[in-house]
This record gives sequence, structure tokens and C-alpha cells, in this order.
Amino acid sequence: MTPGRVLIIAGSDSGGGAGIQADIKTVTALGGYAATAITAVTVQNTLGVTGVHPIPLEVVAAQARAVLSDIGADAVKTGMLGDAATVALVAELLDEAGVAAVVDPVMVAKGGASLLAAEAVAAVRERLIPRAALLTPNAPEAEALTGIACATTDDLRRAGEALLAAGASAVLMKGGHVPGDRVADVLMTPDGETVFEGERIESRHTHGTGCTLASACAAGLAQGLPLTAAVARAWDYVHEAMLRAPGLGAGHGPLDHGWPMRGRA
Repeated sequence: MTPGRVLIIAGSDSGGGAGIQADIKTVTALGGYAATAITAVTVQNTLGVTGVHPIPLEVVAAQARAVLSDIGADAVKTGMLGDAATVALVAELLDEAGVAAVVDPVMVAKGGASLLAAEAVAAVRERLIPRAALLTPNAPEAEALTGIACATTDDLRRAGEALLAAGASAVLMKGGHVPGDRVADVLMTPDGETVFEGERIESRHTHGTGCTLASACAAGLAQGLPLTAAVARAWDYVHEAMLRAPGLGAGHGPLDHGWPMRGRA
């Protein structure tokens, strides 16, 4: 297995639980090499986001191209993009990179703050979905992208079919927002589906789960793992990181990204 170079194009989380910080921790914990192009600096902690400061487009582009022209990338992971202009730029950068892209269509922070302008949703649909080797929406994101209400796992499947029809090579439909004692994430490709299911973990320390899962998938693809194996390892990694969350902060706390360095509990 190669180390796997992952270029992450996303926003910075000053609290360290999500965004670029979670992405770097995840890729590193799984043996990959993380490089970044930061799209925005957010002011946040476990209680919420109190400021979002976009990085100029030319600086976002320069960061990514500096990495690609020297270090290179085996996969790209996208996270918080903010607006339609950034989405359009990232679509160009994905074409330039020419490697598998894991697209996490980040729209809302755990505390409720909007991280994607409403008019940018169409840009994600038109420009990023067709370029996604793997798209990783949660239920609200899937609803926004497809117009299909996602209250059940079967609803997620219907939305997933629509996203595949829109051009995604594969979709991981995340079921954390679907009510029930068990959580089911459904990996869908034109060839079939794989369900990853487990007991719901009752915890407020779930900040950054989406970023972490997408980055873990990107690390696996960068290392040459087949898609299903990459997602299976990522799912297991996030599940254990949630179980071992350190309990930091008074709100939605971070996961334990570094648990592989210490082994399982």
C-alpha cells in the first residue's frame, strides 16, 4: 500500500474538530499524506460558528496548483466551499488534478450555521456531482441536491439513485439524520449497494463526523484500496473515533481522530 497523497480543498475549523483540521488528522492517522488548499477561515468551537472569512479565489487556486505541480495527489477531497464561484473553481481544479475526487457537499455546520450559499447548491449539482468518484451527502444535503425528502433509508436510496443519474460514479448516503436505534449508511454504485449499519451512538460529541468519513474514504482511494474496502475502513475508523471521543467542550465535541496510534480500547 502506498502512503496516498490527498489534496484537501476545504475550510479551516479553529476548534479542530471538523474541516481542514479533521481532514489532516484523519488522513495522517490512516497512513496517508495530507496537503491542503484552504477555502475559508471559520471562527468556531464546539458551541458553534461565529465567523466565516472566505479566502480569495486566486489564493485558493494558487494553493491547490502549488501542491499539484510539485507534490501531486492520488485523490482530492472537497469540503466547505462556500459559494458558487468557489464551486466553479474547484471543478476546474478537479479536472486539472485528474484523480479520484471525494466530494462532501458541506452545507450546514453541526451547530446549524450555513456553510454554503443557497445559490451554490445548483453549482454543486451541475459542476461537482458529475466529477465525483464518491459523493457523501447526509440526508438534509441529499434533499437539497435532489428535492427528494429523506426520512427513511429507502428515501436515501431513492435520492442516491437520482445522484447517480446526475453523474456521480458512486454515492455514500449517510443515515445519521434518519430516526431509529440503528444507523445505516448506504454505498451505491451503478453495480449495486453495500450497507454499513450499526447501533446509534448516543453522544453530543459528533462534530466533524462527515468531514472525517469523507477524508478517510479519500485516504483509502489514494492508497489504492477498492471503493468498497476504502469505505468499509473509513466507516470503522469513524465509528471507533466516535466511541472514543474525548469529551471536549460544552457543545458538539470532536472525535478521537488519533485512536489508531493507541490501538482499540
